[in-house]
Amino acid sequence: MVKHIVTFKLKGTREERLRVAAAFRDALLELPAVIDCLQSMEVGINENPAEDWDVVLTAVVPTMEDVAVYANHPAHVAAAGLLAGHKDSRACVDYEF
Repeated sequence: MVKHIVTFKLKGTREERLRVAAAFRDALLELPAVIDCLQSMEVGINENPAEDWDVVLTAVVPTMEDVAVYANHPAHVAAAGLLAGHKDSRACVDYEF
């Protein structure tokens, strides 16, 4: 099993960032129903205004190859497109467990 953890820092006012983060979260949470290899998806929106990062996601897939399947799936590409023009930074860690 592989955990795919990604965090995003968004641009804009706090209200703009929260709006974009909520739309992104909602789109991501629909993905396990349409991407066969995606076993689970958890998305958190940062509630601590003293921290810089806005959104974190944790996806679980069977293999490292499935990370690429998930990443390139049209539904995921569409969800990621919601961050277009809003993403400041992204960090990712993939590990087997």
